[in-house]
Amino acid sequence: MTANEILQRLRLILDLSDTQMIATFAEGQQQVTKTQVSAWLQKDDAPDYQLCGDKLFASFLNGLIIQKRGKQDRQQPPTEEEINNNAVFRKLKIAFNLQADDILGLLSSAGQQISKHELSAFFRRPGHKHYRECKDQVLIDFLTGLHKHG
Repeated sequence: MTANEILQRLRLILDLSDTQMIATFAEGQQQVTKTQVSAWLQKDDAPDYQLCGDKLFASFLNGLIIQKRGKQDRQQPPTEEEINNNAVFRKLKIAFNLQADDILGLLSSAGQQISKHELSAFFRRPGHKHYRECKDQVLIDFLTGLHKHG
């Protein structure tokens, strides 16, 4: 999944306006314009369409965590330069304050059946012997479950 596709789904799930999207990016230490947000939310065949880069998207997710969970007293870690499905999944888990059973329920409501062990493998560090790459379909089903139970 591209960052743009996830942004579009999150906007729908959270019912965010352009102004709220800009504010979320700002919480993640990234200043963006309404024109940029609009370009990222276009269909990929639209003439105004632009790709949202990983660092910008990571800053949006960091901003979402801050909006949902509050700002930490400690210094915010640097924004990732690259982000994959596992990192997106982890950040959304944190933002929505979800436990394993909550996530399994959301996935199940979208037709995805996985075990707790499979789920925990997505949140391990790459290089850990039980690390597993999160495929697009798992992330899509998670976002679908979030939308259903919004």
